[in-house]
Amino acid sequence: MALTETTSTMEVEAVKCYCCGLTEECTPSYIDHVREKYQGRWICGLCAEAVKEEALKSKRDISTDEALNQHMNFRTLTSSPPNKPTVDLILAVKHLLFRSLDSPRKQPLSYRTVGRSQDSCFSTTAQGYKV
Repeated sequence: MALTETTSTMEVEAVKCYCCGLTEECTPSYIDHVREKYQGRWICGLCAEAVKEEALKSKRDISTDEALNQHMNFRTLTSSPPNKPTVDLILAVKHLLFRSLDSPRKQPLSYRTVGRSQDSCFSTTAQGYKV
């Protein structure tokens, strides 16, 4: 999975992220360090931060492997298009509509006050002019 390249001073390898597929060039010692941490899998820096976040936001104490699995599940759900986009859109609008109908209103709607304000700038400026 890793290609070896030799540069002028150090050896680097191109390695592919287990989560997102990003390829990075890293030193073999860094690759070994990351693989030790993630049960033999190489994880890029961005996915490693996401795995840390998953572990921190969890309500219970979870292992790195569980956090990695949660990140992978989240990534899979958000990166693939829906099977039936029209149905998903209809369900989302339906959910939004029901949520808005169920939420309590701060003030009841008053049709008298809509568009007719006594504090309007036109009511004070138009008093001195004849049309």
